[in-house]
Amino acid sequence: MITHAKLATLFGVALLLLIALTSIDAKAQMMDAGESGPKVHARAIWLDAQTRQDGQNVLAVVFDIVDNWHIASDKAQAVPGSRFNPYFTTITVKTEDPRLTFGTPQFPKAHLLTVGGLPDPVGVYDGQVVIYIPVSVASDAEPGKIKVEVDLDYQACDDMVCDFPVQQVVSAEVEVVPVDATITAEPSQPDLFKDFDPTTFASIGSTPSVDATTETPITPDPTVSTEPEQSDTIDFFITEIDPSGPVGFTLLLLFAAIGGALLNFTPCVLPVIPIKILGLAQTAGNRKKTLLLGTIMAAGVVAFWFGLGLTIATVSEFTASNQLFQYPGFTISVGVIIAVMAVGMCGLFAVRLPNFVYAISPKHDSYLGSFGFGIMTAVLATPCTAPLMGGAALWAASQEAHITILVFAVIGAGMALPYLVLSANPNLVDSLPRSGPGSELLKQIMGLLMLAAAAFFIGAGIAGIMSDGTEAAPKGHWWVVAGIVAIAGIWLIARVVQTTQSTVKRGGFATLGVLMILIAGFTAVSRTQEETSEDAPINWVYYTPDRFDEALASGNVILLDFTADWCANCHLLEYTVLNTDAVTQMLRGEGYVAMKVDLTGGYPAGKAMLKEAGSVTIPYLAIYSPDGQIAFSANWYTPGQITDELAKAKSGITVAVSD
Repeated sequence: MITHAKLATLFGVALLLLIALTSIDAKAQMMDAGESGPKVHARAIWLDAQTRQDGQNVLAVVFDIVDNWHIASDKAQAVPGSRFNPYFTTITVKTEDPRLTFGTPQFPKAHLLTVGGLPDPVGVYDGQVVIYIPVSVASDAEPGKIKVEVDLDYQACDDMVCDFPVQQVVSAEVEVVPVDATITAEPSQPDLFKDFDPTTFASIGSTPSVDATTETPITPDPTVSTEPEQSDTIDFFITEIDPSGPVGFTLLLLFAAIGGALLNFTPCVLPVIPIKILGLAQTAGNRKKTLLLGTIMAAGVVAFWFGLGLTIATVSEFTASNQLFQYPGFTISVGVIIAVMAVGMCGLFAVRLPNFVYAISPKHDSYLGSFGFGIMTAVLATPCTAPLMGGAALWAASQEAHITILVFAVIGAGMALPYLVLSANPNLVDSLPRSGPGSELLKQIMGLLMLAAAAFFIGAGIAGIMSDGTEAAPKGHWWVVAGIVAIAGIWLIARVVQTTQSTVKRGGFATLGVLMILIAGFTAVSRTQEETSEDAPINWVYYTPDRFDEALASGNVILLDFTADWCANCHLLEYTVLNTDAVTQMLRGEGYVAMKVDLTGGYPAGKAMLKEAGSVTIPYLAIYSPDGQIAFSANWYTPGQITDELAKAKSGITVAVSD
């Protein structure tokens, strides 16, 4: 016979685990935020904002590097005979416009630093580094403005660790005017060009090389101070590890497995855990079958992460796990599968459905169903990977294919491990009720919550199809989600009243049901509130390149929030950090613009901006100072950090403190 105390204990333990692990992860992220972040701010500046037809100009790529950090030189300045190759700095002009012809980049002379105790030094840049690109304008160039984009590829290091390599795009606009026109614009920063060598104009017309330089290879200078340095170091949770050696790589795999295990306790996955526990409890009397079903489910989890690693290793445009949800077709498909599983949980498969539906039924005595359930559990984890797995996944995505696949497979193995432990020790779930009204009620409630999740994913997918990213996506599906959750709350209250006479149990579960209804209503109201209205906490502007440039031209500080409707962590940060009084009050002040980059449907310009800002995963936030430099960027942050960095950016202080 069902005991409601056991049922309440199951809910309570799951909730406490979620709260504890969320708190631990949040603290770890905050510690990271205070200790690491973008150490290099890059920008592009023209010598002259206007250039006559048949004239010449110079584009400067400027790296401002914070104290005690550096980047490697270009490859042409590699030390002859060196046995160590650093992550060389490269630049490539992306823009192809027949009106402009680019010459060979002129890199400054690098100085030497001994890396990681190796006997061979490497060339590095620190402080402010300026690279010049000579440019000529065609004599028949049509007058008008040209936006030139330059790809940058570099890695920042200090005397102890290295950040992840950065692939970034910087841009600057120049105006071509008629040959007899009067130049009205004065050079904006002439001092930046004092070291430009005019003889490099002779290289115009040749093929620009990202490795070429006017400097000769550097030789050791005994007057230069050298310090040991480690390269390719990764921040994982609050631990820094170097995966270049066997010990470091083993530690990386260990932390990847731990991170995978913790994914089970994120808001994305936690709702399905009671379902699996109940399924294992139903077969706990048959130890062999329980172990086999658990192993098959674990294989499904690992198979998904293995496939994800294979995709990232072989598809050049795919770089992040939660990027899957930027494709509306994928999001809708996930929603449909969850809906089918939810119908099965609610016991509605008595109605005859097409045969293929039963293959993904969450019946736990089905081998194919267990494998599919494992895949679905892993899929549900992908929107919540950024805080836990962002660092390791990003590093793995930049490695050789076999390493990428191995790291992602280990993440899957870590996520699957708890289910193997449960299935190998059925006595852990043997005390749970296998039948009766309480067991059925729990399955029905979880089925309704899964149906709400299905509505969420289907709605987010449809919103992604209907939105081009330049305006707020449709949000009506949030009312459908809220309605289903409210029905689950009402059903919980009604059934508990019918199945128990205990005043305490009725009161406890009635309170839980009321909370579900209230939370559902609050979420629907807040998510569907018009974000551009005066009553909204923040008057968001939706990102387009033109709106961004216009805001900068007006001298504003821009808070750029990268988000998506399917991103649970994005909503969490918006409501717990950005919508706090201190942040909203500052963003409503003069000189600040809050701009949202909506990636619900994979907005191409938004994805390009995300990469330019230094990330491939969301949630992510960047604050731009009026001169277009990134003053702060992070995927996890606090209200105090946001207000402090907004104030610094407005006052002209642009030293970042996060990521």
